[in-house]
Amino acid sequence: MKDLAQILTAAQMRTAEEALIDNGESVESLMEQAGHGAALLIWRMASGRPVTILCGPGNNGGDGYVIARFLHERGLTVQIVAPLEPKTDAAISARGKWGQATVPYAEGAVLVDCLFGTGLGRPLGDDLLALLRNLASSHKQCVAVDLPSGVDSDNGEQLNSSLPAYDLTIALGVWKFAHWLMPASGQMGMRRLVDIGVKKVTNAARLSEAPLLQAPPLDAHKYSRGLLAVIAGEMSGAAILAAEAAQHGGAGYVKVFSDEDDERLIGQPDLVVEHASLLELTRDHRIDAFLVGPGLGRSEEARARLDLVLACDLPTVCDADALHLLEPKMLESRTQPIVATPHAGELDVLANTFGVVGLDRNEQASELAEAIEGVLVAKGPDTLIAAEGSFSTVMPPAPSWLSTAGTGDILAGLIASRLATGIVPRKAAEQGCWLHAEAARKAGPAFTAIGLVDAIPKAYRAFL
Repeated sequence: MKDLAQILTAAQMRTAEEALIDNGESVESLMEQAGHGAALLIWRMASGRPVTILCGPGNNGGDGYVIARFLHERGLTVQIVAPLEPKTDAAISARGKWGQATVPYAEGAVLVDCLFGTGLGRPLGDDLLALLRNLASSHKQCVAVDLPSGVDSDNGEQLNSSLPAYDLTIALGVWKFAHWLMPASGQMGMRRLVDIGVKKVTNAARLSEAPLLQAPPLDAHKYSRGLLAVIAGEMSGAAILAAEAAQHGGAGYVKVFSDEDDERLIGQPDLVVEHASLLELTRDHRIDAFLVGPGLGRSEEARARLDLVLACDLPTVCDADALHLLEPKMLESRTQPIVATPHAGELDVLANTFGVVGLDRNEQASELAEAIEGVLVAKGPDTLIAAEGSFSTVMPPAPSWLSTAGTGDILAGLIASRLATGIVPRKAAEQGCWLHAEAARKAGPAFTAIGLVDAIPKAYRAFL
């Protein structure tokens, strides 16, 4: 059974290819499939214009020779620049089938980078890097086959500086982490996947797929749809913003709990705000989930609030200040998972607190999810979701307009709202991220946090 949403490491991809070969394929037949699929995409982009293919010595270069043959058969002018002779049997065979001379340099409309693919683990040498840059600058459009040369497949790191940007990246067989993780993903342009029959790999990471949300049942009421308690703290504006977002996220009832008289919580007609001892407020047996952290503060009093909420042992989203205060001992007696939503700086704080250091971001997120016995949403221009005992999930890119103050509070509110409806934490995290990104698309450019909240109902409708 195939799974076109899975994301594999380089090692997993090699194993998957070996499985295909064990079942009757050959390296050459897989190269033909991959090259043919990529050639069709490139042929459409070229629209009759000349194509230059930069071929390396390995099987990625072999893919380039196959692509060249198919494009030539379709009537395009194709030139191959091959600074290194093919070294693998499949690449040598592919070059032989191409049967035409290579050139040291060429100019054209479309450059196809088949220099190095998934297997590259070191920076490009100066000569190859200069050639790649010069070719990219002399062509109107650039296409990367499998991966852009000079990036790490497993973590998206750029192994060289000043690598070219691409208009299209064609993933062969399956997605790799670099297709969706920054900084590499930021240079890839459009991404397309060519299927070569790779089977589903156990415990592989996945690219998140859009959710299908449901309208409430006909007999629903506010409590049956979920009661979310949002804990206010020293800066109540952030809690208010998160609560307003949560009201649009599916929960039937959203309350803000405050143990202080705060003028900013007065005059909020759309929000239910309850003032009392937090110990008393959290004893409400109807509460389905908590959100704690936005505007909480980092004082000892804030730490006590967090400790009290976690001791209630209900599904809980921890965001912002709560991530700076969270300690392993606070989680020791819990049976319900938490969902932690750190940005890059908060991820470093959590990593130090829980002793998960010296790893790349993907590994770190997975280890932290295990350490907190819950779900970790490593948010940013690329968002990773890791869950205890489960596969990692990578979210598709969201609009860059989300890089403004307050949008993190909104994401926390949406995830907490989905959590309060009773779905499992990993799904709540994914659905919250989808709603967040779609609201940004609906809001248009240069929105404020309030504008983003206003766009959530339209985003929700898009998934019904």
